[in-house]
Amino acid sequence: MHPTIERMKEIVASGDDAKIIEILAPDCRFMPPTYYKTWTGAEPTAAILGHVGQIFEDFSYRRVMGEGNDWALEFQCRIGDLDAVGVDLITLNEDGLIEIFEVVMRPYKSIGALREAMMARISTDPRFLAYRDALG
Repeated sequence: MHPTIERMKEIVASGDDAKIIEILAPDCRFMPPTYYKTWTGAEPTAAILGHVGQIFEDFSYRRVMGEGNDWALEFQCRIGDLDAVGVDLITLNEDGLIEIFEVVMRPYKSIGALREAMMARISTDPRFLAYRDALG
C-alpha cells in the first residue's frame, strides 16, 4: 500500500487538520458529498476534513482498493444517531500527495445530517471567510 494511503488511514478521522495537510498537494481538489462545488487548495481541504473528523463517530475504513496513484477507501461511521457508509476516491500526484479527494456517501439522510453539522461548524470558523475563493 502507498505510504500516503497508510498515513491517510491513520489521520483522516482524527480531525487534526495540521496532520491532514501534510498529505495534501498544495493545489489538491476536494469534492465533498454534501456540496456540488469543488474546494481547491490544501488549507481549505485540511480545514474541511478536520471538521469532518470531529463530526464522524466510530469511523473506520472497511476496505482499501487500488494501486499506483488511484485508490478507493471504503468507510463506515455514524453522524449523530445515523449510520453512513462511503468511499474516499483518491488520486495521488507524482510526489505521492493527494491531488484529488472525492467522497461519495449514503444514505441520503446521513448526508443531510453531515451537511447540517458542517454548516454549523464552518459558520463559526473564521478561516472559512478566507476560503470562499477556494470554491470552484
